[in-house]
Amino acid sequence: MIGYVTIGTNNLTAAAAFFDALLTELSARRVLNNERMVMWGNGRGKPMLAICTPWDQGEASAGNGTMIALQLESKEQVERLHAKALELGGTDEGAAGERMPGFYGAYFRDLDGNKFVGYTMG
Repeated sequence: MIGYVTIGTNNLTAAAAFFDALLTELSARRVLNNERMVMWGNGRGKPMLAICTPWDQGEASAGNGTMIALQLESKEQVERLHAKALELGGTDEGAAGERMPGFYGAYFRDLDGNKFVGYTMG
């Protein structure tokens, strides 16, 4: 259902470096790169993540209540992704753990304050 998600950034270079390193944990690679936007994906027809400078040239800001969920394969991968995000300068929004029966997740914010969860079900 989702083709791609775009989040704003105020520093495209720093954000691209953050996500280049972070998304290697998901085997994602850059599929688009220009002066305003960088996009990563895992293959044709699969959801993608993009960062961009706002079109109106205003300041990018994280949406209150907005969160991007990254589906992972295992609890170990959830833990690795969370640790990697913090290592890269992201901030902790909730350590890895079971949030409800069958849902294991860890929460973090990127360099621009956008909220993410890495999770696995089952």
